[in-house]
Amino acid sequence: MVQTGFGGPEVVRLRHLPDPEPGPTEAVIRVHAAALNHLDLLQRKGPGLLPGFRLPHVAGMDVAGQVVAVGSDVTTVRPGDRVLVDPTVGCGACPACAGGQPGYCPRLAVVGGNRPGGFAEYVAVPAAVVHPVPAHVDLADAAALPTAWSLAWHAVHRVGAVRAGEWVLVQAGASAVSIAAIQLARRAGARVLAVARTEAKRAVAADLGADVLDLDERTVAEVRERTGGHGVDLVVDHVGTATWPVSLASLRTGGRLVLLGNTSGDQVTFSLADVYHRGLRLLGAGAYAPADFAAMLDAFYTGGLRAVRATEYPLADLPEAYARQESRDLVGKILVRP
Repeated sequence: MVQTGFGGPEVVRLRHLPDPEPGPTEAVIRVHAAALNHLDLLQRKGPGLLPGFRLPHVAGMDVAGQVVAVGSDVTTVRPGDRVLVDPTVGCGACPACAGGQPGYCPRLAVVGGNRPGGFAEYVAVPAAVVHPVPAHVDLADAAALPTAWSLAWHAVHRVGAVRAGEWVLVQAGASAVSIAAIQLARRAGARVLAVARTEAKRAVAADLGADVLDLDERTVAEVRERTGGHGVDLVVDHVGTATWPVSLASLRTGGRLVLLGNTSGDQVTFSLADVYHRGLRLLGAGAYAPADFAAMLDAFYTGGLRAVRATEYPLADLPEAYARQESRDLVGKILVRP
C-alpha cells in the first residue's frame, strides 16, 4: 500500500512493486502481520514528520513475519526464521549509536517511518534489527509489540525505575502503550491504577490487573483514597494536555512523572513551587535503546504478558484500518495482513 500524497485515505493505493532484494547486511521478510501506529496516520495526513521522509512511501513500523532471503554478510538470521523487527535503525558509526542509543542518531532511519515498511507483502530491513520469535508466540501477537511495548518498557523500567510495592498511575489505560505499561508495572510488583474514559476501556484495564478510575473531577481524590492519602509513586502519561493536571496532582511527595507523548496537546501550565516544594521529578522518556527492546522481548517471551489486538484488516483495506485507528473507542493494536 503506497502513499503518494498527503491527505485522506485516497492518497494510499494498492500497487505492484518489484520484490525487494537484500543488500549485503539486510534480510527480506515476508510480512505475516503489521500493526498500525499513530505516526502512520499523522504522516499520511502530512507533512512528513521524520527527517528524510519522502513520497512515495510505504508505512508500517511494527512488522512480524518470516525471513525469505538474506544478504551475503548476514550470519544472524537465515531463511525460514520467524522474526519481528525493531523499527529503529541507526547509522552505526555516530557517538549515539556507539553508546547504544540509535534513537538519537542524527541519521536515524525508521522502518515504515522514513524507509519502506511493513504494509506490503515483503520488506527489506537491516539484519541487525531483526529478532527471533519463539515457536510458542503467535506472529500476530509479535507484530503488536515493537513500538508500544518497547516504549512502555523504557518508560516503566529505564526512566521510571519502578519498584515492587510502589503505586503506579497509568493514563489512557486501554491504549496499546498503556496495556503494556500496566502489565510491566504489575510484573515488577507494583500496584497499578489505570485511568480510562469509558466502561469498556476500564474493563480491559481491570482484566489486566489494574484498579480502574474514570477521568473526571473526582480522579485525584480517588487516587488519594486508594493510596492511603499519599498519592502514587509513578505516573506514566503519553496523553499530554488533557491529563496533565490529574497526573501532576496525583503524585506523592517525591513522586515521578514520566512523559512519553502528547496526543491531546503539547502545551501545559503548572506551578514551579508545587514541583520543587514536593520534590517531584518530571522525566521525559525519550528514545528507547536496543537493550530496552531486547529486555521487553525477553519479558514477553517468558510468559504471563499478553498483547491485546483490536481487529485485523486485509492489506488492501488499509484505508479502513486508518479510519479505525482514529476512533476514540479503539482498544489495543490494529493489524494489517497481506
